[in-house]
Amino acid sequence: MCIFCKIANKEIPAKIIYGDEDTMAFLDVNPRSKGHTLVIPKKHYETFDELPEETAINLIKTIKKVVNILKSLNPDGYNILNNNKPIAGQEIPHVHFHIIPRYNNEKEAIIRFSEPIKTDLDEVLKEINV
Repeated sequence: MCIFCKIANKEIPAKIIYGDEDTMAFLDVNPRSKGHTLVIPKKHYETFDELPEETAINLIKTIKKVVNILKSLNPDGYNILNNNKPIAGQEIPHVHFHIIPRYNNEKEAIIRFSEPIKTDLDEVLKEINV
């Protein structure tokens, strides 16, 4: 059983800030800023695309609730991140979102994308059959 399933089943402790029947939010034990929170479905799914639609909707609703909870910390902004599979940076194979409050005086670097790649957008459209 994965560590997030153990947290969801309350087999190991966590600093839970929100929970409902399907989802849970808890403070990250390796925070990148004050209030860094993880939001998970209580049932195990490895990646976002595996979530049933209703679970995905509930997860997004929980993310919004947690953002509002974290406003009490007075952040100057925030990131919402989700990584899927190790190539994308996913370290725990249980779908989760990071909500990272950002503060003007913090030393943590701003999360940035790499330089744009050159690609033929018409070819991409053909490949995904839109």
